[in-house]
Amino acid sequence: MSKILVVEDSISQREMIVELLQGKGFDVATAGDGMEALEQIQATRPDVVVLDIVMPRMNGYELCRRLKADPVTQHLPIVMCSSKGEEFDRYWGIKQGADAYIAKPFQPAELVGTVRQLLRP
Repeated sequence: MSKILVVEDSISQREMIVELLQGKGFDVATAGDGMEALEQIQATRPDVVVLDIVMPRMNGYELCRRLKADPVTQHLPIVMCSSKGEEFDRYWGIKQGADAYIAKPFQPAELVGTVRQLLRP
């Protein structure tokens, strides 16, 4: 079973994404910010990270840059999932190393499809 780490500071958003992914058969772990996510990634080695951008302590851009700069985690697929939906935000997310960018609000099928696509070798 594929393990997905959802990094989201909004409890309601986090719970909604977790419920959606668990309902599709994924094993889901969570983190409330970038610092907690780093600890989770070192401990659990997820297969994909679903990452919010605007968070306390360490934002999604910084976390993405750190993960992609580390040889151990550089190939970990990252989906940025943010309410920052302008074209520049999408461009900047991909520029930081994200493998996909989804603007909130999103269609459930879009997130699930993107995660599944990133899990393919």
